[in-house]
Amino acid sequence: MNPRVLLILLLFAVIAFNTDSSITIDAAESDFVMLGSMTEADIPDDVYMDSLARIPQIQRENLDAVGRQAFDTYVRPGTGYETGLRGPVGMWMNSPVLAEAVFDVRQRVRYGNEKDQRLTELIIISTAREISNQYEYSAHEPLARTAGLEEEIIDIVKYRKPLEGLTGIDGFGETEATLIQFTREVVSEEKVSSETFARAMELFGAEGVMDITGLIGYYNFVAMTLKAFDVQRSVGSGLLLPIAVN
Repeated sequence: MNPRVLLILLLFAVIAFNTDSSITIDAAESDFVMLGSMTEADIPDDVYMDSLARIPQIQRENLDAVGRQAFDTYVRPGTGYETGLRGPVGMWMNSPVLAEAVFDVRQRVRYGNEKDQRLTELIIISTAREISNQYEYSAHEPLARTAGLEEEIIDIVKYRKPLEGLTGIDGFGETEATLIQFTREVVSEEKVSSETFARAMELFGAEGVMDITGLIGYYNFVAMTLKAFDVQRSVGSGLLLPIAVN
């Protein structure tokens, strides 16, 4: 077991021993432990500090014309990368043609359809939770909250709570439940069930279901990039995805 997880578990055990046993903890949440914030000790030895990844950050002046065009596609107002490359996009720039091609997919699945950002971020954090990607989840939980996603719904995703029988949760309806279930099945099951697919088609139509699938696929590609290049969160940033204790 990760020494850091073990230390936190021991701390929880001490707290539990000295706490009134009448306190009830949500069963789903008790199966997970939070890791706190990123520290310098968490950065692997083979990671470059300029990129927080296994290879150095690409610099615009070192690129050819094709590369500079791809670089400028991202590093411009309105993209979220106005101050420079970082994270997975920084790694994509090692293949500028690929990076530029992915940009249009990114814009389409994140911003170019009828879903509001609240639902888009719900799909993103559901994807990150399902593939257990700390970087991706920690980056998007705050964005989900900013987009208006309710805290109880975030917790449903965060602790992978069962969806059956959930009532009286602010903002949680058939749309939200279907998006979470669809994402879980796309990622973790052999195929999406006929029932879930039919419900998604009724709510979103064929184009909507394809765009949702594209969004899930895009963030799986992001996660693969993060894993291949071991891209790290910045020191001091919160690690918001809880880790299963068994």
